[in-house]
Amino acid sequence: MPYRIDLIDAPPDALDRLVELGALDVEWVGDGQSVGGAHAPRPTSPALATPSALSALSALMPDGVEPAGLARALGVTSVTVSPAVGRDEGSVWVLTLRPFKAGRWTLVPAGHDALPSDVRPDLQPNAQPSVPPADAANVIRLVDGVAFGTGLHPSTVLCLELLDEMLEVEPVSSLLDVGIGSGILAIAGLVSAVPSAVGVDIDADALAVAAQNAELNGVADRLRLLSGGPEALDADATARGSWPLVLANVLAAPLIDMAPQLVRRIAHRGRLVLSGIPQAVAPDVERAYVRLGMRPLDSRTRGGWTALVLIASW
Repeated sequence: MPYRIDLIDAPPDALDRLVELGALDVEWVGDGQSVGGAHAPRPTSPALATPSALSALSALMPDGVEPAGLARALGVTSVTVSPAVGRDEGSVWVLTLRPFKAGRWTLVPAGHDALPSDVRPDLQPNAQPSVPPADAANVIRLVDGVAFGTGLHPSTVLCLELLDEMLEVEPVSSLLDVGIGSGILAIAGLVSAVPSAVGVDIDADALAVAAQNAELNGVADRLRLLSGGPEALDADATARGSWPLVLANVLAAPLIDMAPQLVRRIAHRGRLVLSGIPQAVAPDVERAYVRLGMRPLDSRTRGGWTALVLIASW
């Protein structure tokens, strides 16, 4: 498991050395606050220049790099080591959440100002600090909670990009988010003129985080949250029916198991976005839905994860 290191008097070239050693994330720190970061492997952005008044530095290191060897490589006597905190169920390792772009949306940690210079350079390497951030309608604020869906995982980014493209083509009257997690996908739709959404999740903590994020973004009155899987929709009179758009960013095995339940929730010519699928098993997931009358429209892969888009044949 990755671990965290902290250096009080870091040498000027410490950031470059840490990236060469495989650092997962690096931040210069001033007065106990993060003031900028480098999410490897893009260590050459101008935003990463060392502030002249700073010498404290934090980093997340892979467990294959021993602290003793790390100290020698940095030319210091020792480093302070502590456990790292993983996000998105331990699949994403960052020191602190920082604003970044995904599709049309700027995702911003709650309580953080979305300044142009704060948007993560690793996730939008061509960004210009002088360009204003997206308009307020496309800013999504998220609490740093336990639920999956920080937006950093490739499966979530793929969903957001596909959702962005779909909303550009035609409006969507409502959407269903299965395995809603932090609520990021449903909220993205709601802040972009989708009138209403329903989200289901088997995790009570995720539902609590989704509710908090919906309130934070002013869409709580348009998001219906239900505990359970797709079967929970049958037990709620306000959630029965079908949807023009269904999103499910979970894992491959549950997606295959849920196929009959999800397909019957899709409206005439409705679309289905499936994500959280390891690239190697994407054909298996697609076949499960094609057998039920769905037709493949699109497929995207990033970082070994695949997202599928299918359309109803009815």
